[in-house]
Amino acid sequence: MSVDNRRTARKASSGDSATREIQRRPKNRRAQIAAASAAAFGALGYHGASMDDIAAGLGISSAALYRHYPSKYALFREELMRVGRAMTRSVELPEEAAQWPAEQRLRHVLDALITVTIENRPTVTLVRWEGRYLEPQDEAERNEQEATILDALVRQLATLRPATTDDDLRVLSAALLSVITSIADHHVALPAKSLARLLASACEQIGYADLPGPRPVEPVGPVEIPDSFKHELLLRKAVELFHERGYPNVSVEDIATAAGLSAASAIYRFYRGKSDILAAAFRRAAERVSGAIGPAVAAAGDSEAALTALITQYVANSFAEPALVFVYYTEFQHVPAEERTVLRNIQRLSVEEWARLLREVRTELTPAEARILVHAAFALVVDLGRAFGDEPLAAQDRVRLLMQLVLFGRPAR
Repeated sequence: MSVDNRRTARKASSGDSATREIQRRPKNRRAQIAAASAAAFGALGYHGASMDDIAAGLGISSAALYRHYPSKYALFREELMRVGRAMTRSVELPEEAAQWPAEQRLRHVLDALITVTIENRPTVTLVRWEGRYLEPQDEAERNEQEATILDALVRQLATLRPATTDDDLRVLSAALLSVITSIADHHVALPAKSLARLLASACEQIGYADLPGPRPVEPVGPVEIPDSFKHELLLRKAVELFHERGYPNVSVEDIATAAGLSAASAIYRFYRGKSDILAAAFRRAAERVSGAIGPAVAAAGDSEAALTALITQYVANSFAEPALVFVYYTEFQHVPAEERTVLRNIQRLSVEEWARLLREVRTELTPAEARILVHAAFALVVDLGRAFGDEPLAAQDRVRLLMQLVLFGRPAR
């Protein structure tokens, strides 16, 4: 790991770049450790962060940290489960809620879930993207926590909208959770109350959405790659493996075998190594989003039409290569340092352009609010894909509508 990365993690862990005196053995030491670990794991990923990184962010030795937790995994597990429990408790209604109207009950659940998510934003990143590194029993518990949250949302939606099918309620509840937790995918800052209002407003649009009827989905298969195009075949197979196992658990030998190469050394004729393949995948994903903006704006009559076209293209590309979309969200910390700045700039400019178009449609939004909504719309695509795969429930027309509701606050005209 580079020195810059570790400095970033330590700065994130401490929450403050300035030198400050750390009290010895404060009463809230475990809470401080939890916050520092969430920041370090969020910045570097579970595999990239070390106990030394977390200890340095706290101004203590790693030996002192081990007195609280026997291993990095124990700390990682406790933090994920802690936030999972907090989120599941947030969707429980008080006894007096039995007398409330359905709309108030749903609003209470959403507001509580939003509040917990904002309060635990760094750790929600781990819940979203690093939970697959939990051991099987712990992963099963985490999945049960998520199921409890989704079931609570389904129950409140069903009371509010009794004519809605069970399948549609599942889609809407997954979309609600996606929008709320999407704030963990970025660092756009907004005061907590303003952020909560923005998320609640987007959730309201989803909660009342009338989804188009599910239709049989034509499979979107990958384009066949001739054996002679080895660099493309390697890229495709590597992304599939990164998606299935996680980047740290895939070797160059695994990629070579999947691509039908006789030896791992053959990969080096096309790429410098595993990280170079990952960087190539990220460049492709980032440039696909950024490259669509100019033509869409030039062909459209106004900003809403341009953004609607971009939504259509974004969804189509994501359905065509779902593994690439997932890897794009989960493995950024493993991209080589020299590529990271370039990719961040491409990502930031793409979001800025989408947000600029959105503000021309919704002039009441601030720049930060528009960026947050763009990130939420992007998150919907990957989260619904994870939840439903290629089921008709998450067909492209449904995903497009949900993105429009988040961005425009209504269907596109």
